[in-house]
Amino acid sequence: MKSVKSDRSSEQKIPPRDRIVSTACQLFREHGIRGIGVDAIAEAAATNKMTLYRHFGSKDDLVCEALKHSSQTLDQAWKDLETNNPGDPRAQLAAWVKARAQCLSSEPYGCDLANAAVELKEQGHPAHAVIESLKMQQHSRLADLCRSTGARDPELLADTLSMLLEGARVSKLATGNEGPSMRFTRACEAAMVAFGLGAGALS
Repeated sequence: MKSVKSDRSSEQKIPPRDRIVSTACQLFREHGIRGIGVDAIAEAAATNKMTLYRHFGSKDDLVCEALKHSSQTLDQAWKDLETNNPGDPRAQLAAWVKARAQCLSSEPYGCDLANAAVELKEQGHPAHAVIESLKMQQHSRLADLCRSTGARDPELLADTLSMLLEGARVSKLATGNEGPSMRFTRACEAAMVAFGLGAGALS
């Protein structure tokens, strides 16, 4: 078992800015953006408030950077779809659905971007532009993939799959694993069939 001193030492090897961002991501996820202050973030990141403000001019700046950081794994996920299913857009789309279903079962706090959009209600908050940009990037990639499958009305299919995913996330938070979210994969397959991609795409 590692000692606390050992864990602390390994943390210190990570640049302060990276520690602050990754720590903020986790704390915002667990407690909400409004529920955690910069003092707590700095302490959890094994640094101090002065260092935090040296890297980020305000908490809002840190929120924006944390949201960008939390979305970085999605870039790798898209690369994995292509690597694991080369030249097969339909298999890539099926893999996208399966990957999103797995995330649904393993993300207890829901989507960081969607949660932030709901929590930060005031107009003009800089995070809204970040959220919109990141969400639209993901939607654009999904629409491109839907087009490459030869589906009928691929833009509408992308919209449908996106809304099924967002709805499933909210449903899981509201009703748990046994609510409508448990049928996310089946709902996506029904949508894909309706848009001409054939039955059994996700089997």
